[in-house]
Amino acid sequence: MNFVNLTPHVLNIIEEDGTTVYTLPASGQIARVEVERTVDFVMDGIEVFSTVYGQVTGLPERQRDTAYIVSALVAQAAKRSDVYSPGELVRNGDGQVIGCRGLTYHVGM
Repeated sequence: MNFVNLTPHVLNIIEEDGTTVYTLPASGQIARVEVERTVDFVMDGIEVFSTVYGQVTGLPERQRDTAYIVSALVAQAAKRSDVYSPGELVRNGDGQVIGCRGLTYHVGM
C-alpha cells in the first residue's frame, strides 16, 4: 500500500508498546476543506458562530493501492474509502503530540 500524507506534519504511527511502525513524511501537498463561518448572535459579549463546511481541495483522485492521510475534518467531508485520518493521538511526557495509534476510517459517518 502506498500512503500519501496530505497533512503539513510528519506522521508517526506508534503501537501500544511505544514502537514506531511507520513514519510518513509530509508530501508537500495539503488537503483542506473550505469553511464559511457566520456570526449568528452575541451572547454576553461573546460572538456565536455557525459553520458550514464546503468543498475539499488538495485531495488527489483515487489511485490503485493508495491511501491518503488527511485531517479528521477533511476525511469526514471527503467520505471516500481511500481517505483516512490519524488515529488516537500519542503524546510525550510534556503533552506534545509525537504520533498516533493507527488510522481512522470515516466513510459513512
